[in-house]
Amino acid sequence: MAPGGRWLPTMWPRVRAHLPPPPARVIDVGCGRAGGFVPFLLAEGYGAIGIDPNAPHGSAYRQTEFEQAELPEKVDAVVASTSLHHVGDPPRVIERMRDALAGGGTAVVIEWAWEDFDVQAAEWCFSRLSRQDEPGWLHRRHDEWRASRQAWPDYFRGWAQGHGLHRGDLIVRLLDESFERRHLARGPYFFADLDGTSEAEEQAAIDDGEFPPPRIDYVGTNS
Repeated sequence: MAPGGRWLPTMWPRVRAHLPPPPARVIDVGCGRAGGFVPFLLAEGYGAIGIDPNAPHGSAYRQTEFEQAELPEKVDAVVASTSLHHVGDPPRVIERMRDALAGGGTAVVIEWAWEDFDVQAAEWCFSRLSRQDEPGWLHRRHDEWRASRQAWPDYFRGWAQGHGLHRGDLIVRLLDESFERRHLARGPYFFADLDGTSEAEEQAAIDDGEFPPPRIDYVGTNS
């Protein structure tokens, strides 16, 4: 699931660090309603296109599935942030990402290893939820889990499978089959949906062994 409004400005420096310099051409796969990284890319002089059925209106966006989109000529980089774990056909999407890239182009992927969202991580998150007028996805998982009376692993596995989520380790394997890996790291993910909780605080909990790092950062090249 896509994290909240702090996500994009926090992740942008990490994405930017792996991109070629502007005016390189970049596709943001699954940019979402907020436009993903497209506004950041355009502000720095990149040629950017965001592709998502719920993308904003405008010449920099395509309101369609990436698999169905009419793509421009070969681009220099493709970015996918928290989008691959819920696409219908990950091998097809990743293959199309590779095909969209020029030789030596870069794929930057940020993902969620939902399979590592154990009960310790859940309780850590739920203890930091604040009241909201519109409950977020963590609020909904908390309420549904308590109502289900199931053990957390049973509830969450059923929820993830029912929503067709793909495991993070599967996504990494598929990326490795299409790209030459340059970078793989793990880090915080939940902080963006927890009011009053910083990325550093989540990282400290990870470092203390409270739960596994849920975010996957992957960078590969189209050799």
